[in-house]
Amino acid sequence: MSRTQCFEWYSRFKTRRTSIDEDSQSGRPSTSTDDVRIDAVLHLILQNRRLTIRETAEDVGISFGSCQEILTEKLNMQRIATKFMPCVLTKDQKANRVNISQELLDRVSVDENLLKTIVTGDETWVYGYDVETKAHSSQWVGQGSPQPKKARMS
Repeated sequence: MSRTQCFEWYSRFKTRRTSIDEDSQSGRPSTSTDDVRIDAVLHLILQNRRLTIRETAEDVGISFGSCQEILTEKLNMQRIATKFMPCVLTKDQKANRVNISQELLDRVSVDENLLKTIVTGDETWVYGYDVETKAHSSQWVGQGSPQPKKARMS
């Protein structure tokens, strides 16, 4: 304990004070973390979970610290990075793969020499995409939410 703190406590106890807790301070209550602003932050985050605290604070018109408090303490959210998966297919792509596979199985059952006529080759895919860092791919999720997934392109 510092010497200054000892002197402060001594002066408090000398005036018959029995508690070392701070006194409640009068003043204007914080309006940047009221229900209206909490709802505004939640609405923005639900529209785009990849918004940063700074962008959200600017859109709502509150300080960075107030926005951070709303997200982490009031809304119980945390920012986590997406989990990279080898390939994430849409429902239509999955259904298309099932249909094609079923069609090939049906054709093989009719013509036993079909597999001998298939020509295979090496395919090279070139993807055009913006490079995204791990921080760019992170997003806000609520407590108990599953980790978001993102397809890895190579």
